[in-house]
Amino acid sequence: MWPNQFANTSLLYALHDHRGSDPSETNGWSISRYRHFIYVTAAAFAWYWVPGVLWQGLSVFAFVTWIRPNNVVLNQLFGGITGLSLIPITFDWTYVSAYLQDPLLAPVHSHVNTLIGLVVFVIITTIGISYSGALYSAYLPINTSSTYDNTQNSYNVTKILGSGFSFNEEKYKAYSPMFLAPTFALNYGLSFAALTAAIVHVILFHRKELWHQFKASRDQEADIHLTLMKQYREAPDWWYAALFLSSIALGLAGVLAYDTQLPWWAFFVSIILAVIPTCMILAITTIMLSGFMIPGKPIGVMIFKVFSTITLGQAQTYCGDLKMAHYMKIPPRVTFMCQVVATIWASIVQIAVMNWTLGNIEGVCTPDQKAHFTCPNGRTFFSSSIVWGVIGPNRMFGPGAIYSQMQWFWLLGALLPVAFYLLIRAFPRSKLRFLNAPVMLGAMAWLPPATPLSFFSWVMFGLIFNYWIRRRWGGWWHTYNYVTAAALDSGLIISTIIIFFAITLPNVTVPQWWGNIAPFETTDSLYTAIRKTVASGETFGPAEW
Repeated sequence: MWPNQFANTSLLYALHDHRGSDPSETNGWSISRYRHFIYVTAAAFAWYWVPGVLWQGLSVFAFVTWIRPNNVVLNQLFGGITGLSLIPITFDWTYVSAYLQDPLLAPVHSHVNTLIGLVVFVIITTIGISYSGALYSAYLPINTSSTYDNTQNSYNVTKILGSGFSFNEEKYKAYSPMFLAPTFALNYGLSFAALTAAIVHVILFHRKELWHQFKASRDQEADIHLTLMKQYREAPDWWYAALFLSSIALGLAGVLAYDTQLPWWAFFVSIILAVIPTCMILAITTIMLSGFMIPGKPIGVMIFKVFSTITLGQAQTYCGDLKMAHYMKIPPRVTFMCQVVATIWASIVQIAVMNWTLGNIEGVCTPDQKAHFTCPNGRTFFSSSIVWGVIGPNRMFGPGAIYSQMQWFWLLGALLPVAFYLLIRAFPRSKLRFLNAPVMLGAMAWLPPATPLSFFSWVMFGLIFNYWIRRRWGGWWHTYNYVTAAALDSGLIISTIIIFFAITLPNVTVPQWWGNIAPFETTDSLYTAIRKTVASGETFGPAEW
């Protein structure tokens, strides 16, 4: 199942069917789904001008930090940017759908498992790490993907690089170890746990189902969709084979033609990993493998990661698009060609837009960028390149390293599905059957760059629509829920584009009043919510590393 396609198919259906709804089936509503989509899109478009321009403090409504902007503990616990958002309030749909996509599309058990994982494995654990002083956390913000040296400044990776952007151990020992915020350290630990949890969970719960589906994949029982699609010719396998071989050739040419730090043999290892279907749960493993195979080569490690895990991620997206084409009755050959042409065009456009952005938006990808183009995903990717590519997994997580305790998460991830399996076997009809360890642990890998505010708000909206509204007004939910999801996202996207070209690009100053100034002057927003500071010339952390 591809839940994100529900909104797409519902929208496309609504755009071609303007008939009103039957009030007896929709809890009294007679408006057509088409009109409902237009009205909600217009409302979402109009509303985003408020948190996006007029009162930007509504995006992260951390009112506690506004009352005491310099109180470090309050900003750590209730802040929404570098804090834990213990009172999670946002009026900005961007924060709700930024990382886990639209909450209206996910089933209730996903929301519940995500909430349990967030509270138990992130909030409680982070508070325990931070306020016990473990991992030198008192000297760091509590939640950020930025990295720090032992003087509390941003980690200057150029100080530990030699020629060719390679790791220099002497410079590293003369400079500083790298320190991670508690949530960032947990990000890696929970990624370890998610990997073993996914493997054990599949073995315990889905081994028979997977084997059956594998055998039946070419000979499925025909439903109405499959019956109609059989009228079209399939895209032949040799098309995929030709695309695969040509892509390998281009990738290898790029690796060898430029100073990518990636040996040809490592390139082929990354491709082999990408072919393994379970690679979607091996993202952390591939980057660890590359860190050991080509140590001290950050560019090579990141390219290895792209060719392995991100390749399969794009393949999953393509499978989802095939599912939508299946529902919409688009011929498979047309779908294949559309995807190929669009992918080639997108690769050109994205590189052009990225280069234009870096050269034309002042301060882009810095924490204090005035239009909030802070590039959280890019910053996390860069930090990962230092952790795995420059310093390496052994110095970060090996025996005696500062973050060696994160290795215990491998065991946690393996044991949690076993515990849930035993509970479900003991109480098969209880709500315990919905517990899912990979979801609890895997979703947390977004934290950071995601913030607890995004996760809390995602869960709240999801439970409102998919639990409360669905149970109380089931007819309305079945008719309008997925159209509402598409409309909220559409209104936000259109508004964001217009605001960018009308205000951000021409450097138009947003209204300078308290609601656009004070919320960004808290220690939470300034990345200065730190309980202990070192004086000039002093350092913190271990004496040797």
